[in-house]
Amino acid sequence: MGRTRGLTRRTFLRRTAGAVAAPCVITSFSLAGEGRPAPSNRITMACIGLGGEGMGKNLNTFLHQPDAQVLAVCDVDPERLSQGRSMTESQYGKSAPAGTYKGCGTYKDFREVLARDDIDAVMISSPDHWHCLMSVMAVRAGKDVICEKPTLTVQEGRTNSNTVKRYGAVFQTSTEDRSLPMYHRMAELVRNGRIGKLQRILVKLPAGPGGPGDPTPRPVPQGFDYDMWLGPAPWAPYTPGRIHFNFRWITDYSGGMLTDWGAHLLDTAQWANDTERSGPVEVSGTGKCHSGGLYNTHYEYHLEYKYASGVELIVDSGGTSLKFEGTAGWVGNAGWTAAVEASSPEILKSTIGPGEIHLYTCPAGEHRNFLDCVKSRREPYFPAEIGHRCATVMHIGNIAMWLGRKLRWDAVAEHFVDDPGADRFLSRAMRAPWRF
Repeated sequence: MGRTRGLTRRTFLRRTAGAVAAPCVITSFSLAGEGRPAPSNRITMACIGLGGEGMGKNLNTFLHQPDAQVLAVCDVDPERLSQGRSMTESQYGKSAPAGTYKGCGTYKDFREVLARDDIDAVMISSPDHWHCLMSVMAVRAGKDVICEKPTLTVQEGRTNSNTVKRYGAVFQTSTEDRSLPMYHRMAELVRNGRIGKLQRILVKLPAGPGGPGDPTPRPVPQGFDYDMWLGPAPWAPYTPGRIHFNFRWITDYSGGMLTDWGAHLLDTAQWANDTERSGPVEVSGTGKCHSGGLYNTHYEYHLEYKYASGVELIVDSGGTSLKFEGTAGWVGNAGWTAAVEASSPEILKSTIGPGEIHLYTCPAGEHRNFLDCVKSRREPYFPAEIGHRCATVMHIGNIAMWLGRKLRWDAVAEHFVDDPGADRFLSRAMRAPWRF
């Protein structure tokens, strides 16, 4: 979307958006296939980070949204950068009149992307340790943001959420679960009392990694900007097992499978428990980590949380499932995206009436929801605050396992109760020159 003199299109949208927006808008040109809107009416975007999710899911999805235009791609890996450019130019070039498509910009430094005044929004698909810093810098640069989950620390998540609110930006935590019918259905059944009073939530998440990882230093590949890849994380020697997908096994960059997969199923747990903007009051747990290698996140874990309402949340590694137990039955599923099961056919057949709780979703997915919210200025279905609160559940779980003791959590003040030693794990120093 271009900018007008003295008034950006984004400012115009904010001033003119209606007070009430529909849960999800699928525009007429999407349904009818009548061609794309004029360039002046498209949301201009850049995709930062071109890994498996970044290119295969995120870039690819936005390239097929008629009201979006990807102007630039960014990655520190030259091979992935070239692939992202080729994918973008192939998609747009084949549909543009001969000689009219000017190509896709390529960048290794995301700050050059944020400096472009002709970009309205960014899709951030970097490793976790970059999520909040990139998002905050993008919002301050006037961009709306859709960013992969999760945060790296509680403090970073709070900074991101506060910045989004202060600047009035649209921010989507990029996961699909709230758009998937099985998770939406479970959350609505629980919120509307179909299993009675909720008592216990049982979650299983995948285990991993399977081994300690090889820490042997290797030469940095030609053209790969390793210093930028590290960014705010502590300096460490390059090794192939550190980067790309494997970053999630190292605590400098991520929280392991607990934060990776937990951002999916624990969000539904928070959603159904009506605690998506707060959190538990107590956590304890045990976990196992490999020793003598590169990877130091927990590959096995067992966590027990308690909420102020008395609801218990139990998280175990070794599977993918979700179950809500109440005083009048249970509802759940036995695998990611598996069909909903319940203790009785009556629960499964239950209809949520017009006067009951209907939870906000968008069946077309997080990318479509984000674009619609950029236009309407409505908060997306997984906004910064809810994403931060979900990640916090996982972060305090990791801290409890690192310290090996039960912790009490103040979800309002966002610190541990009478435990300054545990509080020290809520934030981390950033390597110069990076800072919020």
